[in-house]
Amino acid sequence: MQITLYYFKIPFWRAEVTRLALFIGGIPFNDYRVEGKEIDDLKATGLLPNKKIAPFKQLPVLDVDGKIVAQTGAIARFCGKLAGLYPKNNDFEAAQIDQIIDTAQDINYLVTLSSRDKEKERLELARKILATKHLPKWFQFLDNLLEKNNESNFFVGKKISIADLAIWRLLGWLTSGLLDGVPTDILEPYERLKKLREEVYNHPKVHEWMIKTYGKVI
Repeated sequence: MQITLYYFKIPFWRAEVTRLALFIGGIPFNDYRVEGKEIDDLKATGLLPNKKIAPFKQLPVLDVDGKIVAQTGAIARFCGKLAGLYPKNNDFEAAQIDQIIDTAQDINYLVTLSSRDKEKERLELARKILATKHLPKWFQFLDNLLEKNNESNFFVGKKISIADLAIWRLLGWLTSGLLDGVPTDILEPYERLKKLREEVYNHPKVHEWMIKTYGKVI
């Protein structure tokens, strides 16, 4: 099986969940980082570097033996199954993981909404509402789900899944200081989310991927 993941150069959660799933699973893949004119072509025509079409003119896109799949969740689930990080024969656990991936999408959308108005005062107000109302609410929801899992510090069962990888990288972005108005210590009240991040960071394959790909653990 020949697999190529198309995404931008950044270590964003939408692609990193799939990159790490494949890497943890020991599945060879081409990690294609789209840049320059390739981005312009994608936006204008949907054309990928392999000359195939991205269905929604956006990334990530996965090429599997010449066949194209789009959308973050679909790609993560497909690769999660290949890597053993998403259940093939347990529909309930699969649904539990799905709800976390969908939650990551919801949180991402809230951040996007908060940055749409470029006028300084309105942007500052939107980010204040995001940081003091919306994100704490969703973080508490996630923390509550972690509390319900008595088997590990992960969201589902005893071992790491694509749900943990997605939230780990999403939280890394939200606490990075890159988002104006979102404090880097916003996770401080959420002990279980902090434990989850620590578990993922300490996973040997995650650490190996970070050093190998980015030269540091980020």
